[in-house]
Amino acid sequence: MGADMDNKHLSNIIKHNAVVTRRKRNESNAHKSAIVWFTGLSGSGKSTLAHAVENELYRNNCKTFVLDGDNIRHGLSSNIGFNDEDRKENIRRIGEVAKLMMEAGLITMTAFISPFREDRAKVRNSVSFSDFIEIYCYASLETCENRDVKGLYKRARAGEIKNYTGIDSPYEIPEDPEIIIDTDKESLQESVAKVIELLKNKNIIN
Repeated sequence: MGADMDNKHLSNIIKHNAVVTRRKRNESNAHKSAIVWFTGLSGSGKSTLAHAVENELYRNNCKTFVLDGDNIRHGLSSNIGFNDEDRKENIRRIGEVAKLMMEAGLITMTAFISPFREDRAKVRNSVSFSDFIEIYCYASLETCENRDVKGLYKRARAGEIKNYTGIDSPYEIPEDPEIIIDTDKESLQESVAKVIELLKNKNIIN
């Protein structure tokens, strides 16, 4: 009955085509919009790098926004937890928001652990191939734990936090990301430069 009711409701929903299209917004912005998906363990440098890249793009008059994991958990996903199904739902929501922001003409950067390949693939497959850029931020688990100012890894190892990625919940390494950033070895400036170069090579920016 529930599925039938959902289908009936969906049959009454008609997608409205915008007059001001993404193409027009991109032309006005003088750059393309895209989803730049930073993924990696907690402490791997995703948020730091995403915001640093945004700052560099902003300096070059690009229209951008960063969707950050902790910020989303305070609002859009404040009603879900951290088991596998909730993590999947969190990434589904982020994917939908990222697509909307891309349609609005923004270079939309997401900084989430997003531990499961299937969930990342679903977002990639929901847009055109060139619209999704996956950036794997690599750092060893030891490095991530040393960077953990909140002490979450320590609490997870002590059993105080359950389903913590990298400890008792898996992280599935991207199989074919557009780029791997080794934050163990590279400086932030070097990492930012590599991402900016990638965006130029992808003709997202000039």
